[in-house]
Amino acid sequence: MDAKNETSREIYSCALRVFEAEGAQAVTMRRIAKEIGVTPMALYHHYENRDALLGAVVDTEFEQLAEYFQRPMQQRTFEEQMIHIMDGYVDYALAHPRIFEYVFSSPRPGARRYPRDFHARRSPTLNILADTVRSFIRTNRLKHDDVWEIAMQLWAHVHGYLMLYRAGRFELTEREFRNLIHRSLRRSLYGFKS
Repeated sequence: MDAKNETSREIYSCALRVFEAEGAQAVTMRRIAKEIGVTPMALYHHYENRDALLGAVVDTEFEQLAEYFQRPMQQRTFEEQMIHIMDGYVDYALAHPRIFEYVFSSPRPGARRYPRDFHARRSPTLNILADTVRSFIRTNRLKHDDVWEIAMQLWAHVHGYLMLYRAGRFELTEREFRNLIHRSLRRSLYGFKS
């Protein structure tokens, strides 16, 4: 293993740990350098600046989130597949709250913007949702409609619930909260069926 790659991984791992524990604002080049025992200038040989380091963390976390979505799906109905995908989103949000907040609820450099970036398939997470919607439209199990708008609507629906839950607006256990999301998704989905 080459030393540069090893140092890059060490920087990345430290940044991820600080990010998850304290949030994006706690990730500074000076702090990460101090924690891994190098000079701040040494970090710039691996990451151009703080935004590049945070961007590397975010890109990797999007891949992790996509894996939450893509756990084996044996479900056959659109409802079951949407609930499965959204459960992955909820799982990730609750397991990684600070990264979730930064990625989905904070202005940040390089954030994907609707519609251009989504139509260009630059979202590893919404692509999965859109592809599922598209497959059900193609087989006439959903009304013909704009795939990206349906995907965005479903995502925004669950995202709104998550924001309210994280803000302490529900007196529900996590299980009760998840059941609420399932019921709410079902109500929305019936309007899309043929």
